[in-house]
Amino acid sequence: MSVQTQELQERTEGKSLYNYQKGAIDKIFTCFEEAPDNYHLLYQLPTGGGKTVIFSEIVRQYLKTRKKQVLVMTHRIELCRQTSRMLSEFGVSNKVIDSKADLSDQGDYNCFVAMVETLNNRLNDNKLDISDIGLVIIDEAHYNSFTKLFKFFDNSFILGVTATPLSSNINLPMKDNYNELIVGETIQSLIENEFLARAEIYSYNVGLTSLVVGANGDYTVKSSEDLYTNTDMLTKLLQAYEERCKGKKTLIFNNGINTSLHVYDTFRRAGYKIAHLDNNNTKKERKAILKWFKETPDAILTSVSILTTGFDEPTVDCIMLNRATKSLTLYYQMIGRGSRILDKKDKFTVIDLGNNVHRFGAWGADLDWHKIFRSPNYYLDGILSDEELENNFKYEMPDDMREQFKNSEHVYFDIKKTYINSIRAGESSKVVLERSIAQHAHICVENSEDMWDALALAKLLGDDIDYRIGRYTKCISKSTHNFVDWLKDDYRKKLNAKIRSEFDDIYEEIHGFPPPEEE
Repeated sequence: MSVQTQELQERTEGKSLYNYQKGAIDKIFTCFEEAPDNYHLLYQLPTGGGKTVIFSEIVRQYLKTRKKQVLVMTHRIELCRQTSRMLSEFGVSNKVIDSKADLSDQGDYNCFVAMVETLNNRLNDNKLDISDIGLVIIDEAHYNSFTKLFKFFDNSFILGVTATPLSSNINLPMKDNYNELIVGETIQSLIENEFLARAEIYSYNVGLTSLVVGANGDYTVKSSEDLYTNTDMLTKLLQAYEERCKGKKTLIFNNGINTSLHVYDTFRRAGYKIAHLDNNNTKKERKAILKWFKETPDAILTSVSILTTGFDEPTVDCIMLNRATKSLTLYYQMIGRGSRILDKKDKFTVIDLGNNVHRFGAWGADLDWHKIFRSPNYYLDGILSDEELENNFKYEMPDDMREQFKNSEHVYFDIKKTYINSIRAGESSKVVLERSIAQHAHICVENSEDMWDALALAKLLGDDIDYRIGRYTKCISKSTHNFVDWLKDDYRKKLNAKIRSEFDDIYEEIHGFPPPEEE
């Protein structure tokens, strides 16, 4: 029996909860007993931890023990339907309040599921009787669209659930709308106990100083599209896929429809099975695309944030963040799409092309959610700017590539330090790249038996070379596109030439004897 089938069977029998889920429910019911009837409680649990399972069981128990009704609010129609189905699995008869709902039979139900905007319209029109609502549950509570409805529920207990208790609007902190936060299991704990898959994260340095932050606090679509639709970025995305994700079911997140369409064209021309999805697709198209994605083992799906919530596909093996974001919540949501475990899946790959890992830390890192809840400004002010990120970025070889250079104790070369020392010594800045090329040639020869091996290793150094050129051009304050391209090309030519002409000398310098003669 599969994990999913077994879990569904246990849920149906009403005894499906894991220990950490039972513990969360106990804490929440203790709050029901001890706090005022109009208390606002926030519960945090990582994506994939089973928030919907937990609050569905809470609804079931609440309705059994109290003579009050329950209302569950979501911000998207997909979540509305998923929530309704889950409640039904737990034996809770419920009515979905959508734009077409007939409310003439509302008296037959004690549980309602509604999308926030539809509910707002029905309440303003006085078409829904909420006088007996004792408990209001808000899914994805970090969205601020819900707060306008709080005025209708002055006498109700409000339970918000979220993976990230950080408001989507810095000017409307969650601590202003909730009295208390209960923190659930950590991502690390869920991984260790085999409830979530482990993320293997690979971060590629990207220059983001051209991005513009909009009124909502995140990068504008236009500035993102200007960056991520250029040939260099599309090439880097494709290369990253081929290095880390080829053959894996892959989900690509973009900031902008135009970017996603460029990604679609790039991968399709390269011969890969890919589909594009955005909010302009019809329901029928969306259903067909998601069915294809589910059933195709090596499928690639490029999208525009539409799949960050309300989408659950455990077979996803690779997440590509082809965008930068200032939103911690969005960062966790995107990566969380790959964290579902499966019979033969206990890890997944994350490709970061937006410096997001350096901005927020690794997914699953230990975050003090209580502190973030109480002092969101303190946390947000501590996030590095893009300029600081680029200045602090240090290129590190991926593990499998580092293995190719295992004979070298050190492979990193500090361009900025070398530049400062050369200027202080009165030398030309050109010596910086000369010394960098010499160090690259050294580690290639150090890990090779002959010149051809060394030249093959030099081909692996593309990302490191690009990183070093980027650091160098910042030092000399000259970075026109053509100049940077010329430097990168010239560097590669000079590195290959040095290996060809000086292989024997470098080899003897390293080993103390000349390379063996070819037979």
